[in-house]
This record gives sequence, structure tokens and C-alpha cells, in this order.
Amino acid sequence: MDEPSQAAAQLIARIEEDVARQLGGKPKRLAHSCRVAETAVELARAYGVDETRARIAGLLHDYAKAYPAYVQVEKARALGLDFGCELALVTPILHGPIAARELAAIYPELEAEIFQAIERHTVAAADMGPLDMVIYVADALEPGRPSNPGIERLRAAVGTARLDELFFKTFSGSIAYVIETGRFLWPGTVETYNHYVSRRSQRKDLHGIHLA
Repeated sequence: MDEPSQAAAQLIARIEEDVARQLGGKPKRLAHSCRVAETAVELARAYGVDETRARIAGLLHDYAKAYPAYVQVEKARALGLDFGCELALVTPILHGPIAARELAAIYPELEAEIFQAIERHTVAAADMGPLDMVIYVADALEPGRPSNPGIERLRAAVGTARLDELFFKTFSGSIAYVIETGRFLWPGTVETYNHYVSRRSQRKDLHGIHLA
């Protein structure tokens, strides 16, 4: 395991305090964020991603969940976020982009890669990087999430499946959940999904374990 430098350890301690204060009124959300951070570190270790950045992004990913839904909509409008539809329809995915922008001002010393991972953990993107994928998967697979056969297959594949395959199957499962629960599916999510389907179909030689 990579041991953070003294400066990094101090920064993580500061972030933990800030997150505890920000999410103090939502203890379940705070506990979830801590579990995502730990899961992100495990994934980072398995896939050669920077563990300190993974921990920080995991801790901060739900920072804006402290705000009520209507406040998230107001903040999204103030930030000029445009999802191509009424923001009230996509309230569940606003907190990532909001947090990424607010946190960049609070922690100017952090790498842009961290804020990008925070922003994309709700919506993904066509050009997901390794840290983006780690945080997306960690959010879905952290041990507090209810167990089901699909999640358990994904958890068992950590470290054996390729990271991009693990991400794609996790992303696909998230879309299926939105559909099954009758929620609004942001069109941008469909575009991202189709991008990965097309890219995978064009790849002639896929190595690693495929998750059925």
C-alpha cells in the first residue's frame, strides 16, 4: 500500500474534518462517503491508480449531497449547468458537477483529475479516465450497498476484470436500475452508453475477464 506523505496525510485529515462537518447532518451519507473512500483505495491499489487521489475523491464525491434538492437546482442554475432539460428532472445527478466546482475553490491545491472524477461519478463520460472509473465503481460497490447477484459478481471481479470492463458493467447496471425504478434517464447517459457499446464492438481483441 502506498503511504501518503506527511503533507498528503495532513491534507486528508483536513478533508475528513471538512466532510464530517459538511455531512454532519446526514450521518448515513457521511458513512457512505467514508466507505466509498476506502473502496476507492482498494480499487486504486488493484488497478495502479494513485491511492491518495482516490481516497480524496471518494471522501468528497457526495459533498453537495448536504444540500436539499431545491438548493441543488438553484446552485446548478447559478453555476450555469446545462443538461439540455429542466434541472428538476435530473436532480439526482446534479451533486457531482456542483461539488466539483465548489470544491475547486475550496481546495485549489488539488489536481484537476480529482474534481473531474467527482463530477463524473454521477453521469460518467465518453472519455472516462482511470480515476474517474475507480470513483464511479467505488460508489456503486462500496460494502454498504445492498447485496444482489449483479453487485456480487462485480465485487468478485475486482482485480481480475479490466478496469474499463468493470466500469462498463457497473455503468450498465446503474442505467438498468434507473429504468427499473421508472426514473428520468438523462439523454446524455444514453449517448455515453452508446459510445462505450460502439467502442467495445469495434475492439477486435478484448483481453481479461468479461462479466456476464
